[in-house]
Amino acid sequence: MNHKKQAELILEAIGGKENINAATHCVTRLRLALNDEGIVDEEKLNDIEAVKGSFSTNGQFQIVIGQGTVDKVYKELVAIAGIDESSKEEVKEASAKKMNPLQRGIKTLADIFIPILPAIVTAGLLLGINNILTGPGIFFDEESIIDVYPQWEGLANMIFIIANTAFAFLPGLIGWSAVKRFGGNPLLGIVLGLALVHPELLSAWEYGDAVDEGSVPIWNLFGWEIDKIGYQGQVLPVLVAAWVMTKIELFMQKRTPDAIQLLVVAPVALLVTGFLTFILIGPVTFAIGNFITDGLVGIFDAASALGGFIYGGLYGVMVITGMHHTFLAVDIQLIGSTETTFLWPMLALSNIAQGSAAFAIMLASRDEKLKGLGLSSGISAWLGVTEPALFGVNLRFKYPFVIAISSSAIAGLYIASQGVLANSIGVGGVPGIFSIVTEYWFDFIIGMVIVIVLPTAATYLYAKRKRDV
Repeated sequence: MNHKKQAELILEAIGGKENINAATHCVTRLRLALNDEGIVDEEKLNDIEAVKGSFSTNGQFQIVIGQGTVDKVYKELVAIAGIDESSKEEVKEASAKKMNPLQRGIKTLADIFIPILPAIVTAGLLLGINNILTGPGIFFDEESIIDVYPQWEGLANMIFIIANTAFAFLPGLIGWSAVKRFGGNPLLGIVLGLALVHPELLSAWEYGDAVDEGSVPIWNLFGWEIDKIGYQGQVLPVLVAAWVMTKIELFMQKRTPDAIQLLVVAPVALLVTGFLTFILIGPVTFAIGNFITDGLVGIFDAASALGGFIYGGLYGVMVITGMHHTFLAVDIQLIGSTETTFLWPMLALSNIAQGSAAFAIMLASRDEKLKGLGLSSGISAWLGVTEPALFGVNLRFKYPFVIAISSSAIAGLYIASQGVLANSIGVGGVPGIFSIVTEYWFDFIIGMVIVIVLPTAATYLYAKRKRDV
């Protein structure tokens, strides 16, 4: 492949060097901040040999090229266009300028939660292994593996401790990522987050029982009584506190002499924020978080099938707009408050459905390039990353996307009506079954069959009828 020629063709298809604001690349894709995405000739772009698909998300225009080739095409592209190589952060900043307030808010949440996602997904997978070892009725009638083989109990408990750490100290992870995103010192974010789950505090999971018993511990601040509670599994308290602390830190940095910054800025920012969090921010956001959680649970309790149908069908649409990132925070809040989530299982099935539709296009297509794209993007979606399948295949032909979201709506209706729950966030695809509470495995498998068979069969038959692939 002539990488220089491929770069020239790509540059021409996206509207020339004048249309590029900033450009970078990741492992498989060119990531461009374009001045006007409307002038991109996507049909011409997708016909280029090196291009396996393209899509726009979060203000970035991304061109799928493939591992090992993308960096070579990128170097040729920036050389031909006469532009400087940009970092991912620079491209993000350039892309953000074109976003409206809602998009910027969603992007901020994504920037905070995506960096900690590997820790949460890893924890989910390890908890899945623990579920297999400790769940009754999987391999033996009404007994678990550790019931039948007690020598495995120590191993199961060790796996649980390692896996549960990310959830037990979740505010520390969020504090680090949020303060980093807001422009402050990430280490202070870690300390702030961990302070909210200090062992001396009453655990948030025990708060309800303590209220009923009238045994909530308090601080007495000169006659002012403050509940001495922690915020385990909570999202909003640490998010708001991290933003406040960063504002205080940056304010003081500008007004404190360099010689005493180390002695003044961090201690004051952390102490003031800590007081504000335990006195005001924590109680208010804790109540808001519980209100959101109770509201969602109430809606799904009242009309679980309808809720599953709507969420299962709309999740793929939300991925297009980037709004799906907001529901990661909701899932984490649900797990923190109730130790389970009913939303995440539908997410996993939606991803599988998009992958199945892409596989169907691969089977129906006579174009070798499209076959390769259908295979690679389908595998990616089945492993939880749907953008290549969505933008590279399904939205390109439209009907695979419609069939996929219709199938995931049906699957969502079924598993929601059966009350399927996940006790962690894992890989949002086929491996997601390991994050499902073991008693719901059978119902989740039925949901998986729906989103594998329906999109594959319907998309294949429709594609053969249309003969457009």
